[in-house]
Amino acid sequence: MPIFHVVVVRSGPEWDRSRPMEEQTGWRAHAAFMDALVDDGFIILGGPLADERRVVHIIEAESEEAIRARLATDPWSGTHLVVDSIDPWTIRLDGRRR
Repeated sequence: MPIFHVVVVRSGPEWDRSRPMEEQTGWRAHAAFMDALVDDGFIILGGPLADERRVVHIIEAESEEAIRARLATDPWSGTHLVVDSIDPWTIRLDGRRR
């Protein structure tokens, strides 16, 4: 049964801190990959944190292994982005149901 996970990724060794996200090498391929994850319902929410070096995703998946396997196919995996942590998340409050 799918559960929610909080996934934190950070900038990898090829991330150029002098450029915005949209100007990083391979941006179009990465953006298309991420859009497909949203369209598939894999990523529920996601976006960069204020430090602009980390990104948080809320992902619905069976396991940490399933998440790692799917994110490993990102064109930026290991180069521009590195998975920092994956934690199961129990939602106890949800204002979206109103």
